[in-house]
Amino acid sequence: MDSRTPRKIVILGGGTAGWMLAASLTKVFNTRQTSVRLIESGEIGIVGVGESTLPQVRDFNQFLGLDEVEFMRETNATFKLAIEFRDWARKGDVYFHPFGTHGHPIEGVPFFQCWLRAKAHGHHFNIDDFSYPSVASREQKFEFPSEDLTSIRSTYSYAYHFDAYLYAKYLRRWSEKRGLKRTEGTVVDVTLHPENGYIKSLTLASGEVVKGDIFIDCSGFRALLIGEALKVGWEDWADWLPCDRAWAISCGLDDEYFATTRCTAREAGWQWRIPLQNRIGTGYVFSSRFTTEERAREVLMENLDGPAIGDPRLIRFRSGRRKTSWYKNCISLGLASGFLEPLESTSIYMSQIAVNFLMRLFPEQEIDPALAEEYNRLVDIEYTRVRDFLVLHYHASGERTGDLWKHVQTMTLPDSLSDKMEIFRRRGHIHRYKDGLFSPASWIAVYTGQRISPGGYDPQADNISLDTMLKTMTDLRDHIASNVATMPGHYDFVRDYTHSKGAAHV
Repeated sequence: MDSRTPRKIVILGGGTAGWMLAASLTKVFNTRQTSVRLIESGEIGIVGVGESTLPQVRDFNQFLGLDEVEFMRETNATFKLAIEFRDWARKGDVYFHPFGTHGHPIEGVPFFQCWLRAKAHGHHFNIDDFSYPSVASREQKFEFPSEDLTSIRSTYSYAYHFDAYLYAKYLRRWSEKRGLKRTEGTVVDVTLHPENGYIKSLTLASGEVVKGDIFIDCSGFRALLIGEALKVGWEDWADWLPCDRAWAISCGLDDEYFATTRCTAREAGWQWRIPLQNRIGTGYVFSSRFTTEERAREVLMENLDGPAIGDPRLIRFRSGRRKTSWYKNCISLGLASGFLEPLESTSIYMSQIAVNFLMRLFPEQEIDPALAEEYNRLVDIEYTRVRDFLVLHYHASGERTGDLWKHVQTMTLPDSLSDKMEIFRRRGHIHRYKDGLFSPASWIAVYTGQRISPGGYDPQADNISLDTMLKTMTDLRDHIASNVATMPGHYDFVRDYTHSKGAAHV
């Protein structure tokens, strides 16, 4: 095939995953290199619960060159500094998973080891008090991180709460302005090459036959290409992550935007609360093995933060991943590739990181098996690491009662998680990934928030005078508190920023 012939890329399915990829391809490749066509049907519903993000989405928006103010207006976005967990280890507990660090090293000793030594000597500091974004979240404050890296106000990042449906529409408009071709249609047949089993073409309900070199499956849980046509299997993780349903609804909000996603443990799962500018997105993730759909609906409706908008919508899912995300000339993204419940707001991240990998390894017309192998390796690592982190929340649920919680407290863990927990329980050491999601600060937040304590601490912490260490910790806690006290309220900041006429913050 002539190498000068543009690659024909066909994306099946829009939604967040499809339009993030479409926008990326439109940004990177010109029409002489690549012809991109996205096929989606307005008749097919979207899951639409991915309204909470991680700070990495800012990198994606900046890569595209999106204006932050415009983006926030178009998607009803608010800012996010942390995830707030309630009632996970025991009723009444509250802790934050912040987008930032806890403290800073004291005389070269990691802060967490100093915190453990202080605790061993009877000084029970709340570790959230040493996290700038945690304190700001608790006080409902927000401002952009300082660019002065010596300032305590530079020790955090931020993400967004936004309407994922509106975000996909926003990316669609952005991509179409740059020449992307969108086709409204439903696929009724997939034709494979008889010689090699590659996808040759898609037949639409209109009768049009769409040919391509590379097909991207963003068709959601149905996985029309990677699953139905190419028969790539699914690796089920229901034994570790047994929740398989969610009731979702919106409710009204007062003049208040919280800078956190709230996750509250319930009798057979957990409830999310995501504040947008115009409403609160909320829902109850639960396991049908341990409760009924009717009872779950009752629990959700009894725990709304405002008047209901419409009726709750039931979403069925299964946790796991595709055994192979890139197979032959088909690459799956989003829900077609895998699903992990949104306990840590990872759904959009998983689509984004897959897009990043794909852009780095994007094939020519002829598929290089080495590229596919590397892509699958990287995607598998991401899914496994996120899975382990989610399982930790369930397994470390302490004193919670009920059939679901008894199951997750006593279940056999993945070896990869068991090893991490064993190392932590000794001296509080946490494996630092070279790449990938969840830094040691993330693991520390969940371990300490859910009452998992190491049996000791690193002896290097004993090299510091206890009085000096305690004074440094107290001064740091007070310094954070005094700085947060001067920050504007999150609601006022969002209102003023999104209604400003100035340039977006970069």
